[in-house]
Amino acid sequence: MKGNIVTVLSIDGGGIRGIIPGTILAFLESKLQELDGPNARIADYFDVISGTSTGGLVTAMLTAPHKHNKKQPMFSAKDINKFYFQNGPKIFPQDSASATGPKYDGKSLRSIVKDILGNITMNQTLADVIIPTFDIKLIQPMIFSTSDAKVKASKNALLADVCIATSAAPTYLPAHYFETKHEDGQTRSYNLIDGGVAANNPTHVAITHIFNEIVKGNFENVDIKPMDTTKILVISLGTGTAKFEEKYNASMVAQWSPINWIFDKGATPLIDVYSACSTDMVDIQVSSLFQALGAEQNYLRIQDDNLTGNTTSVDIATATNMEALADIGNKLLEKSVARVNIETGAFEPVVGEGTNSDALTRFAKLLSDERKIRIAN
Repeated sequence: MKGNIVTVLSIDGGGIRGIIPGTILAFLESKLQELDGPNARIADYFDVISGTSTGGLVTAMLTAPHKHNKKQPMFSAKDINKFYFQNGPKIFPQDSASATGPKYDGKSLRSIVKDILGNITMNQTLADVIIPTFDIKLIQPMIFSTSDAKVKASKNALLADVCIATSAAPTYLPAHYFETKHEDGQTRSYNLIDGGVAANNPTHVAITHIFNEIVKGNFENVDIKPMDTTKILVISLGTGTAKFEEKYNASMVAQWSPINWIFDKGATPLIDVYSACSTDMVDIQVSSLFQALGAEQNYLRIQDDNLTGNTTSVDIATATNMEALADIGNKLLEKSVARVNIETGAFEPVVGEGTNSDALTRFAKLLSDERKIRIAN
């Protein structure tokens, strides 16, 4: 007998705001440990884990095998925020922004990620991982996945290279170049920037990947047909937005030059726009898909769209701001489960479904039960 459900975890991009989903993941893993013991880890429970930019880093931390125990991930979920607090100020030094080129030189990010992940390749992750990037030379998205890496040598890149690439946000960090080898030994080159320009919210990338695997006959864990969301369980974690800060208006931007669109009064309007558009459009589409089949409770989107001030930034890695982001994550757990209003884009509380922590506790039980079924069979 196969399992009953397909399980998906998705984590948005957002720089230092990765602390918000980091906080939520620590809570989810603690609930799984209450059910299945202290060695329970996020990677044990999800068929697919997708992450963009900072979400890609989190995905790697959750799924990269530990060097002393290949069946356990390198990081537990509670270690994610420790990583941000320790390394955020090095990746985003507040006193050394560049006057030319990207705001940061990226040397610390490359050094930290390569030191942690070493020679681990995409085909070695403990769950099927999906990390979007964008090839600036080819002008097209480039998606890396564990399943592709297992069948295509040219897609079996170092996990460190993929993480550095998916985090290379335009204007903030430099593009990342690396090479792999095809099966015949020929070189394949990648010229990559942040996956957020293509899929800042990679939930739809993960779901589409699963449906493609089903069509190909490669998905064997659950008896499921394409587009059947009644058998898919999705947790999608945002990194927060400033949707209702209302920083811009038509009168203001009508006068902007190209420079203003790139940088205006400490903000990056064009990046804010494409990031929010990519994030919200995916949520609207996925939410609509699940609601159409009466499976809306199978899709949990946790997002705070009321960020203000420094917490809206992707790179203010001061202790004060990072603590504020962790506090936002904790408060988000106690907010009511909410779903996006397709007309306004606002997240509206859902009557009768409790708080996000209640929903995560319910999901933890479903995830635990599914894992037990698969182990038994």
